[in-house]
Amino acid sequence: MLELSSNRHNPGIDPALHAWGWEIPVYLFLGGMVAGLLVLGGFHILKGRNDPHAEAYPWAPMLGVVLLSAGMGTLFLDLSHKLYVWRLYLTFQPTSPMSWGAWILLLVYPALLLAALLHPPETVPFGDAVLARAKVWSRWLRMRPRLVQAIGAANLLGGVSLGIYTGILLGSLGARPLWNSAILGPLFLFSGLSTAAAALHLLSMLSKRQVKGQFGDALLGGFFKLLDPKAGGEAMLRADTSFLTIELGIMALWLLGLLTATSVHREAAALLLSGDYAPAFWALVIITGILTPLFIQTAELSGKIRHTAAPAVLVIIGGFALRWILVSAGQTSHW
Repeated sequence: MLELSSNRHNPGIDPALHAWGWEIPVYLFLGGMVAGLLVLGGFHILKGRNDPHAEAYPWAPMLGVVLLSAGMGTLFLDLSHKLYVWRLYLTFQPTSPMSWGAWILLLVYPALLLAALLHPPETVPFGDAVLARAKVWSRWLRMRPRLVQAIGAANLLGGVSLGIYTGILLGSLGARPLWNSAILGPLFLFSGLSTAAAALHLLSMLSKRQVKGQFGDALLGGFFKLLDPKAGGEAMLRADTSFLTIELGIMALWLLGLLTATSVHREAAALLLSGDYAPAFWALVIITGILTPLFIQTAELSGKIRHTAAPAVLVIIGGFALRWILVSAGQTSHW
């Protein structure tokens, strides 16, 4: 009689490796939205649209800076040795997705800040002096068309790189079959574009009001009040509809690729399609985050119903759910 002993059913060893907590899906979501803001802002600059009020654009780069800082904050919280984070910037490893990501995250900051200077908002919470200086720099930049085009290209390239990187970060971890696909890069890019367009659509439905007093008063009072959504944002609505359609197509190709691969890939796909994560995936990602917004936005664009903030909110919920579910399910999938 032959007796075998195995520890592989120990949940601490196999099949699940839960090394990532809530910080990573939050970072992937925020990073994806910032990537979308960079791409949309870069396209806006390259097309020469100089109207500072168009589609809530003045707030897009500033929103990107805030969201990127929050995302990097969650990454910092996830680090085991936080005091050594600076060592990431002492070298560059071309074969390491994390090394690429660390440098991309650092380099998109100046691109966002320069884009913000091109179209400074009418009011800022730091006072008139800061706004006046920003307008001086804005005039200086806009008198140099080649520099403006370079800023637009930097935003566009930085956004595409950041958006694809957030998917490649997972796809490079071949030990997790659910993530083992190069198509995650384009999927996360278009998901980020969709959430960014949704965020800009929300901003376009809000009117900036005069901000007076101290920073705390401005912060608590808020910058916006509701207005007629038809005053702007329809372009973002159309863009978001296109991004959602492409995202749905890429997601179908990704799942089809898993289902036609090895048995472990099919089992990984089953986690989302019929397994433990299926209810959340179908309800939050497919129905709430993609199909319902597509239906509502199509009806809005055709004039059948009035414009509301509902589809934009649903898109943002779906974008966050996609990252949360993929990170959780991916750590459960195994060879």
